[in-house]
Amino acid sequence: MDTATKRIGLLDHVGGGNLGDDATQTAVIQNIKTRWPHAQIAGFSMNPSDTRKRHGIPSYAIRRRTWGFGPIAGDAGLGADASEPGKGTVSTGPKLRSALRKHPFLLGVLRLVNLVAIRAPRGVVAELVFLFKSFRILRSFDLLVISGGGQLLDSWGGPWAFPYTIWKWIFLAKMARLRRVFLNVGAGPLKHPLSIFFVRRALRFADYISFRDEKSQTLIQQIGFSGNSKVVTDNVYCLEIPRYAFSSLGRAGNSIVGISPMAYCDPRVYWKKDQRLYDCFIRKLAVFGSALIGSGYRIALFTSDINFDRQAIEDLENALAAEIDVAHKSWVAVERVDTTETLLSKMSLMDYVVTCRFHGVVFAHLLNKPILALSHHSKVATLMNDIGLSQYCVDMDSFEADSLLSTFRLLVANCESIKGRLAVALARYRGELASQFDDLFPRATPAMPCRDSQSDEKLEGAGRA
Repeated sequence: MDTATKRIGLLDHVGGGNLGDDATQTAVIQNIKTRWPHAQIAGFSMNPSDTRKRHGIPSYAIRRRTWGFGPIAGDAGLGADASEPGKGTVSTGPKLRSALRKHPFLLGVLRLVNLVAIRAPRGVVAELVFLFKSFRILRSFDLLVISGGGQLLDSWGGPWAFPYTIWKWIFLAKMARLRRVFLNVGAGPLKHPLSIFFVRRALRFADYISFRDEKSQTLIQQIGFSGNSKVVTDNVYCLEIPRYAFSSLGRAGNSIVGISPMAYCDPRVYWKKDQRLYDCFIRKLAVFGSALIGSGYRIALFTSDINFDRQAIEDLENALAAEIDVAHKSWVAVERVDTTETLLSKMSLMDYVVTCRFHGVVFAHLLNKPILALSHHSKVATLMNDIGLSQYCVDMDSFEADSLLSTFRLLVANCESIKGRLAVALARYRGELASQFDDLFPRATPAMPCRDSQSDEKLEGAGRA
């Protein structure tokens, strides 16, 4: 088939406000369009309306339950949440409910009957309908690419969330005779036997597999997958960076330190719920930030996950306000962002970046900013080690404000050598990714010149094509 007529589906758990995932989609679209400019690209995501808005491509839901603002309309039924409140449950009046509360054993039995006899069968039927509609949509595609970073895990939702979702789409794609690609995905944690089963089966159905780091590849091999796979760095490293992102060069005034907290162990949103650990984390960051202000630095609070970490930003802002005097209140700014482009623009004005997130490290690396990372997951520590900055990576659970400040001062002292090291690693990563995309999406004609990274209009047009 001519590459001009190829239809490609990009599947990722996107749509929840994680700009790292958003940048992954953008980078993959950019690189496919550079090589196959007439290919038709669609998204398969957890929030189809958000994907359509951000990337200008058709989009379909990957689960019956989606993220965002409830049921999604206009996606051939794929956006509907089949578990709306009140559906598939036994209705009871207030008097009966009051009486049942006096007999907890009977109440428990009725709830079990409701689950087994009513809700579970309805859920099975709804899922079968969803799978049938999904299969019909996939039949019109030629290639399914799973391109997100952390896709092979069960820490969020257990085996029936990410593992089952990945398996069912790969299985449907195989039934529809599509080529199936895992493109630089991350793996872990995977602890439940059913999760391991789903992931192992999904990978066995794939035609091409690459992981974004060796630890992910090793984990998958340890759970019993022995097929061929490669290690190629995260897709965001091939993102086209607009030249305005480097506009801060030569800026005068106080140095700006960007601090990006996350909702680590926050019981309101995080899978591991530990209020004490979360409060301690925020307090230590506030003491660290206050010490930076006392040394003449300005603070910019930001995040690469605009929904999940929103409350953490507010909590850190309040904690900092309690640590510093009134005269320095204006030295703390909160950067409000809603797109990857805006985030990169804000980060371009920072001199140093302190981040907890994997893609926070990647974004800072793309902008050649010295990075201090707080690692909550092995993927962060692995990346910092790979780019030669392991001495500027501290453990999220065990760091103290004083040790963090000492590490930051070392970062500042070695700033120029760090920038040189980052530039070398970035050139290597981008070269590896370019080679991989050339292999997966070979050009039908002689190599085309790279698109002008300053042309936002061309980039937007490619996303809508």
